[in-house]
Amino acid sequence: MATKETTRFMALLAVGAASLVLAGCSLLPGGNNSTDTSSNDSEEGDDVFSIVVGDCLNDADAAEVVSTVPIVDCSEPHDSEAFYAEDLPDGDFPGDESISSSGDTICEPQFTSFIGLADAESLYTYYFYSPTEQSWDNGDREILCVAATDDFSQVTGTLKGINQ
Repeated sequence: MATKETTRFMALLAVGAASLVLAGCSLLPGGNNSTDTSSNDSEEGDDVFSIVVGDCLNDADAAEVVSTVPIVDCSEPHDSEAFYAEDLPDGDFPGDESISSSGDTICEPQFTSFIGLADAESLYTYYFYSPTEQSWDNGDREILCVAATDDFSQVTGTLKGINQ
């Protein structure tokens, strides 16, 4: 029987895996990094920098590099929900590993507060959008935490307090 971590890893591989670099904003599930920078800008969706806490998204099928992410009303089917944002301190770009570590440090406890269970106990998981070196140079400091089901299946309604 697969462990939650194995299932989570396989689900992440199935949707584009360890990292989705989003036109100056990285999407890092579980803090894994990838240096793939292939391009696939979408004509549909909202600018990735317009996502705010409370937005529901359909980003599970996002390509390795995109500039938009479909934001939908949470009453509509969606595969994820932005639940917390925090800015990293100003200064020189700290590097991908440091940003990944910061994302986990920021998002993991907030996930527990948002869902009602720790990631290891939940049917849901978290990942995060984070600055790339290019977006950092343009003033981007935000870690945006996002919750989704482990298999990125669609849900309807908010995940806040779901306790599963």
